Amino acid sequence: MSDDKHSRDWPFYLLAAFCGIATGCADVVVDDLLFTALLVLASCMMMGILRPRWPWRWVVSVGIFIPLTELAAYMVSTVKPSRAQIYGSFLAFLPGIAGAYGGSLVRAVINNLRNGT
Repeated sequence: MSDDKHSRDWPFYLLAAFCGIATGCADVVVDDLLFTALLVLASCMMMGILRPRWPWRWVVSVGIFIPLTELAAYMVSTVKPSRAQIYGSFLAFLPGIAGAYGGSLVRAVINNLRNGT
């Protein structure tokens, strides 16, 4: 592996961070764990399709920003998430796992179909 290949992933990490922050903001405003899980699933699936190697990194990159965004909202915002909502935001990692690995699998299937194998 060359460093050049790894250096091309930084825009995808930024996209994953943006998705995590946006999902965290939506969770603070909407306060619906199922909607948050859907957003995490979609974000991680998209990241798994775009970069299928090591899908766990997208779970971490997207998922870590949800509790951090909730904590930041609790500290600075007038909209205060409940303690249960903050603890529940850690559950967003679970649909993220399914999304990232599912997206990676979809990419592998598409590559196999494209190559004719």
